[in-house]
Amino acid sequence: MQEYLKALKISENVYWVGVIDWNIRNFHGYSTERGTTYNAFLVIDEKITLIDTVKEPFYDQMMARISSIIDPSKIDYIVSNHAEMDHSGALPLAVRDIKPEKIFSSQMGQKNLNAQLDIGMEITVVKTGDNVSIGKNELHFIQTPMLHWPDSMVTYLKNEKILFSQDAFGMHLAGGKLFYDEYDTWLLDWEHEKYFANILMTYSGKILQLLQELPEMNLDIAMICPDHGPLIRHQDDISRVLKLHEKWSSQRPEKRVSVIYDTMWEATSRMAASIADGVRSVGVDVEEICMTSSDRSHVATMISRSGAIAVGSSTLNNNLMPSMADVLTYLRGLKPLNKIGFSFGSFGWSGEAVKQLNDYLTEMNVEMINQGLRFKYSPTVEELKQCFDAGVELAQKLIDKIEKQEK
Repeated sequence: MQEYLKALKISENVYWVGVIDWNIRNFHGYSTERGTTYNAFLVIDEKITLIDTVKEPFYDQMMARISSIIDPSKIDYIVSNHAEMDHSGALPLAVRDIKPEKIFSSQMGQKNLNAQLDIGMEITVVKTGDNVSIGKNELHFIQTPMLHWPDSMVTYLKNEKILFSQDAFGMHLAGGKLFYDEYDTWLLDWEHEKYFANILMTYSGKILQLLQELPEMNLDIAMICPDHGPLIRHQDDISRVLKLHEKWSSQRPEKRVSVIYDTMWEATSRMAASIADGVRSVGVDVEEICMTSSDRSHVATMISRSGAIAVGSSTLNNNLMPSMADVLTYLRGLKPLNKIGFSFGSFGWSGEAVKQLNDYLTEMNVEMINQGLRFKYSPTVEELKQCFDAGVELAQKLIDKIEKQEK
């Protein structure tokens, strides 16, 4: 181990010993143009405890940070909040070198870790409500299944009042600063919402359940330490982050429309422009997203804040455009709720794309306002007016839906 790195103190007895991945640009389909962090934490007490590990290639960096505080072999316990490889990939190496007394995980965590990795020792299973004394501090465990794996749990450090929230309340953001309040709000809001939309949206119900249960547990939370992104240490920021997650998870429709499409010879593009202009004409925010110059994770983020969508594609070889199949397959897996919309597209020969778009919208439970706009070759002025009118109708129906829900 050649690295010379320093741990960073975050409270009286807790140090950040994670790593910064400046160079990752794709996280299983999610565009991470600002990199990410793999956060791990060292608790100094009678039983020295490591909370989570890191992605396996960064093991030496984590160990170098631990070594700046203590001899790693003095670590007694390791807590694995989440078995995914970006947090547990280095666990077998840590077990080999540290030889801890115990590893703690959920029951599903035990199964997943043993299925994926050769851990090299028995894992102690914990469940919600279990407590482990480590000296002055106490570890309190809370299972959070499907946030966002079946094994997920969070750990609360009682005296330090820290919630180690694994993938909940995090974001993919590499930076030279450790804390949430050290970054610009616009950047935090975008990366937080992007993370929610691309990782957690499909588990919105589980997030709402956790947010409802946390007050009942009477946890005095002074800091939230997720496994990705900056640490949240001020009450105003903690409250703000929890409220944002409640808002995003509720998936209440917002007065915004996303027009997502791909085009061959600009006919579908012209349709998209007319639809967007119709939306705009009644005072509703709209964004046109052409998939030749955008990525699926941006689309997912915009979908999370849009109450309505219009999806379009030219027909290519009896199919919709590959980029649209890609993004709609991705969105279908994220399960966005409470959307209205319709499909559109141009064609030259057979024109199957609109029907295929409708199939995706049906599978996503989108409330469709029509059966799709499907025009041959380049649309006429009259056909473009139909697109404009459909945009007006979509925006108006969205306004009506929002107003009805607010009553």
